[in-house]
Amino acid sequence: MAAPPAHPPTTTVREAVLALCRATGMTTVFGNPGSTELRMFRDWPEDFRYVLGLQESTAVAMAAGHALGTGRAALVSLHSAGGVGHSLGAVFNAYRDRVPVVIIAGQQSRALLPLRPFLGADEPAQFPRPYVKFSRQPERAADVPAALAEAHRVAMSHPRGPVFLSVPEDDWDRPAEPVAPRTVHGGYTADPGALAGLARALDVAARPALVAGPGVDDEHAVPEVAELAERLRAAVWISPLSGRSGFDERHPLFQGFLPPVADQLAERLAPYDVVVALGAPLFTYHVHTGGPPLADGTALYHLDCDPAQAAWLPVGTSIVTTLRPALRTLTDLVRPSDRPAPAVRPAPEPLPAPAEEISPELVMELLRERLPRDTVLVEETPSHRDALHARLPISGAGRFLTTGSGALGWGLPLAVGRALADGERVVCVVGDGSALYSVQALWTAARHRAPVTYLLLDNGGYGAVKALGRRIGITPVPGTEIGGIDFAALAGSFGCPADRVERPDDLPKALDRALALGRDDGPLLLQIRVPADDSPAYEPWAR
Repeated sequence: MAAPPAHPPTTTVREAVLALCRATGMTTVFGNPGSTELRMFRDWPEDFRYVLGLQESTAVAMAAGHALGTGRAALVSLHSAGGVGHSLGAVFNAYRDRVPVVIIAGQQSRALLPLRPFLGADEPAQFPRPYVKFSRQPERAADVPAALAEAHRVAMSHPRGPVFLSVPEDDWDRPAEPVAPRTVHGGYTADPGALAGLARALDVAARPALVAGPGVDDEHAVPEVAELAERLRAAVWISPLSGRSGFDERHPLFQGFLPPVADQLAERLAPYDVVVALGAPLFTYHVHTGGPPLADGTALYHLDCDPAQAAWLPVGTSIVTTLRPALRTLTDLVRPSDRPAPAVRPAPEPLPAPAEEISPELVMELLRERLPRDTVLVEETPSHRDALHARLPISGAGRFLTTGSGALGWGLPLAVGRALADGERVVCVVGDGSALYSVQALWTAARHRAPVTYLLLDNGGYGAVKALGRRIGITPVPGTEIGGIDFAALAGSFGCPADRVERPDDLPKALDRALALGRDDGPLLLQIRVPADDSPAYEPWAR
């Protein structure tokens, strides 16, 4: 006797997707809605929160900040091809910074796709590549929930990163089977023989050094790096232009930040005979100078979870591994060392008495005195990052966030998402040029009362671009002057309270007011006028 026919599924794509989002903790959705997403919002559930960004790149950056704060993937909804195009700078940052963002983009109805419709995306799965780990438009509506489940698992597997799913707008009401979430344990360690070989090299090294990259913070391995460094009595550096801080900058073994310039980086590492790069590509250059990546006599070992990154490094021995298990094994294998500890990093030179203008160094020095150690600091001020690193040490895992990729507009909305993740107050130091890429995020910060204090350093232009121009003898550089913007008034028009300070004598009290705000006080922007800098980039690199 034939088996009775199976009952058709009664779940819709929308219901199956929402159930999967609940199961994976993706109930805060960042986005900017459009016509091709409308059916996703039918009967929008009360336990979901929609966070509106006024431009798609801000939505992706806010989602990234939320993911970094929760440790879970964050969901962002984009509007068809145009919205994906707007977002790609932020997607690039999320990819390079290994942030798990799950992107769902609207697409026109399947019946219209052969006709090249208005708002339709041609080859949507190709559009965000290569800066996503997974990209797909399912062949059938019924496959959407399973494709989203796979995308989420890929996003959360090391190395983590953004993923992309294109969903035709008429798929949401079609039938689909629910998808049960699965757990993928992503921790893995290297061949014990490879770690044993590295341990032997460290045991006989005269002057070892560790380089902590953004992967250390991403994999929650900061304590393990400190334990290994102390056992080895090794110098510790942070990798060039790192998007995170992988080591306590107040620790006596901390030496500083490696420059993104080939000859300067090789010079910094020349005193060491064995260098171990942890979760860092190490050779992240911003300008070209030529020369070998490392000096003769410096051996490099590289530990990272990304096999592609291990493959392209020009020198050294790479060990593909997640960091925490490898570091624990390595610490057990190496002998406690009695070699002399490296010299303590010199303190920055005292500042002269304030003049008529507020220097960026004065801002950082006053922040050093006032900023609580457990504050989350978001930075996007390329002109003044050297001053920040020199005078404002960061301690605590997850306490420093910036872009390790260089696409501007990341910091201001990233701070919103990070603050909404747990309600913890965030301080964001941002430049005027950077802020103008994503100033719309101030509206979202005000609407959701995100606890963010913005310290906007206004030097009237793209100072970092001017400095790079001076480095190669190009001055003036067209298109780098943007002065005359009243950021305090602009923030106020978005509903974000704001203040302005121009004199050094007024800065301490202004900072005190801005930093005294609590979790329930919402956002504030303090516009700080600073002078333009006339020095060339990376000459010399700040230690």
